[in-house]
Amino acid sequence: MTHAGLWVPDKHLNTNLTGLTTSATIAIQQLCRDLAGEGRQIFRLGLGQSPFPVPAPVVKALQDNAHQKDYLPVKGLPELRQILTEHHQRMFGIDCSTEDVIVGPGSKELMFILQLVYDGEIIIPMPAWVSYLPQARIVGRPVNSIMTTYESGWKITPAQLDAICRLDPTRARLLILNYPSNPTGQTYSRDELEALSEVCRKYKLLVLSDEIYAKTTYDSSHESLVTIYPEGTIFSGGLSKWCGAGGWRLGLFVVPSSATWLSDAMATVASETYTSTSAPIQYAAMSAFTANPLIDIYVEQCRSILARLSETVMEMLNVLEIKVHKPRGGFYVFPDFEPYRERLRRSNISTSRELCQRLLADTGVAVLPGSDFGRPIEDLTVRIAFVDFDGSAALANYPDDSIIDRAFVGEHCSKTIEAVRRVVDWICSF
Repeated sequence: MTHAGLWVPDKHLNTNLTGLTTSATIAIQQLCRDLAGEGRQIFRLGLGQSPFPVPAPVVKALQDNAHQKDYLPVKGLPELRQILTEHHQRMFGIDCSTEDVIVGPGSKELMFILQLVYDGEIIIPMPAWVSYLPQARIVGRPVNSIMTTYESGWKITPAQLDAICRLDPTRARLLILNYPSNPTGQTYSRDELEALSEVCRKYKLLVLSDEIYAKTTYDSSHESLVTIYPEGTIFSGGLSKWCGAGGWRLGLFVVPSSATWLSDAMATVASETYTSTSAPIQYAAMSAFTANPLIDIYVEQCRSILARLSETVMEMLNVLEIKVHKPRGGFYVFPDFEPYRERLRRSNISTSRELCQRLLADTGVAVLPGSDFGRPIEDLTVRIAFVDFDGSAALANYPDDSIIDRAFVGEHCSKTIEAVRRVVDWICSF
């Protein structure tokens, strides 16, 4: 076809992209920027970005390595991969070798490549992080979405998993398990993981265990599935959530030693796409994952602030007639406003998306609808990311006695608390 005398290409898009749009978390962040640019007061509880700064030693390491310019090995800098094996043994009790580790430009990219190279069905418990399902659709993988329930803590049960697998016991399958969870803030106990691992072992499932929020578990009780089901579990982690370095784009997989065919295939694709992860970032990451008391203190302080803030958020939400579980890690809470359905319906609000749109218009608070995370369209769940505060100031004023109380978060996390207050007052107005 032509336009003003010029040839314009016809549209010939991959049909796997039909219906896909920009990632919901990225879209909400851009919308917040646009609205703020128009002069509106916006409370950014949409994108799940750590509010805390990158630890000073890690920033210094990046500065010192800004000159690094070489293409590094596809699977990652050998020295970094060795440090990662030591870190995972120290933090999670995971025994692995350098050859088991692959580093990429964000765990998101590694997940995409994994789904590309693995020829099997993808099992995704819902609600789930916004990108798991779209990635599977892009690469054309069959997906089995399992709806979890509030009663189960939004967690998949062994019975649910077994019910799917026994229909075709020999089918190749990849289960994606994320905990602490985005969007619910819930996690799995060791007993729950052991029960799930029995089903995984029975059907020889491969599991992608997305433990990116592991070091934000409030009571430090995180258990890695790798220690329970080592032969079939891929550990996924990175710098973004515990180290405040989302934009640095560094993720990692620990792949079972019996599945080098998988990491080798991923490396082949990586070599033909992104080549290698940014050299300065990899050198800086060595500092992030090396044992260091200063970084341990940083992690503990961030975790304790998030824990107390989550308690304050829960105290505020609990004045409502809603169903909501107390978060166990990360920086999310996932309330269900179903008890308000009839009152909301009278104001033409019948879906989680309509709820979030009206909430933003009326109060300036940006949150994401449960439907973005795989819940039914008519659902009234939303994800609140309690991250709109100055993490640098909060850490700078961390008390000497390490006691984080409501007064502390009231002073240093005031914008988040004001946002939640607006949500509560708005719901109560119906």
